[in-house]
Amino acid sequence: MGTKNSQRAGHRLNGSGMSYKFQRLRERIRQAVASGELSGKLPGERELARRFQVNAKTLSKALTDLAAEGLLQRSIGRGTFVRHSKGEISDAREPWLLLLDSASDQTLVDHLKAINPQVESCLDVSSIRPSILSQFRAVVDLAAATPETLFRDLLVRGIPVVAVGKELRTYSVNSVLLDSTLGASHLTRQLVLGGHRHFLAIEERARITVADAIRQAAARYCEDCCVDACPAADVAQAVEYGATACICDSVGAATRILETLNLAGIPVPQKISVAAIGSAGQDYPCTGYFVDPRKQAEAIAEILHNGQPNRPTTLWLTGLLVDRQTTSPLKAINAQNEIPLQMLAAAPVEALPARDGLQRPIRPP
Repeated sequence: MGTKNSQRAGHRLNGSGMSYKFQRLRERIRQAVASGELSGKLPGERELARRFQVNAKTLSKALTDLAAEGLLQRSIGRGTFVRHSKGEISDAREPWLLLLDSASDQTLVDHLKAINPQVESCLDVSSIRPSILSQFRAVVDLAAATPETLFRDLLVRGIPVVAVGKELRTYSVNSVLLDSTLGASHLTRQLVLGGHRHFLAIEERARITVADAIRQAAARYCEDCCVDACPAADVAQAVEYGATACICDSVGAATRILETLNLAGIPVPQKISVAAIGSAGQDYPCTGYFVDPRKQAEAIAEILHNGQPNRPTTLWLTGLLVDRQTTSPLKAINAQNEIPLQMLAAAPVEALPARDGLQRPIRPP
């Protein structure tokens, strides 16, 4: 009896534990959408269950899976729609939900609100109930630690997501990114050639992107470089222990460090060079590699208006290397006619046009 039951179970389940009946149902629905048999708003689940001769639970799971793939859009109280068909919710003026934290760029938020006035902000993602998500056409994630369960709830409901400044590992969503590795590499090269050997990497969002980029870039030019990950509050003390250059992962961090160094009586760039990577308009607090918040907002809107739901897009933005005289060679500049460290002429980094029309920077060799 045990052998027969095992054989029957083998007919019902494949290696991943999903029933073949469920897989066949999912493919039949997919084919019905492709052929035009199902379009626009789908019939109710009971009617679909009768049409495909399955129980309601199996049908609901199949629709949820197809929604997660981007083929369908499910909305509580409105029904299930075939994406990119007549009847789908596609008004760009419908509300966007912005997920924020204390480190989010307010200038970027303002630009997004200018593009779509029906933007709502949420500073506490833990307070979001899944039932309220369906009222939003899209979600823009500007927070550092959004729970993965929230992304799952969004994808199941077919709500487009754009993650700004980070790439998710568990779920595939749209992303708009500044190439921090490229920016940190350019800044490190200039500082190393200026004689700096002891670097501080300031990363407020528990990442190591900048620290790794500094190590890799510095290793190309010298063997005696030291790179320390350092909290912003400890920079003044680190200067006493020999640190001479500091690269921050955000404009906000650089601004706070400059204020801290000023209060401690540590001159910039005479005692330590300070640079940053991040989003800034025309008010650059220090030398660094910056992308315009307006450019970020336009990239987010472009993805939400024209992106393909079942093919998430990662858009890398090229920034500008800007010199604000907060970096200098290690040796003190005594003569007035000596030239301080020159950055790369505040011009866009060369970029390659991609097939999809997006711009992706050329990484250094």
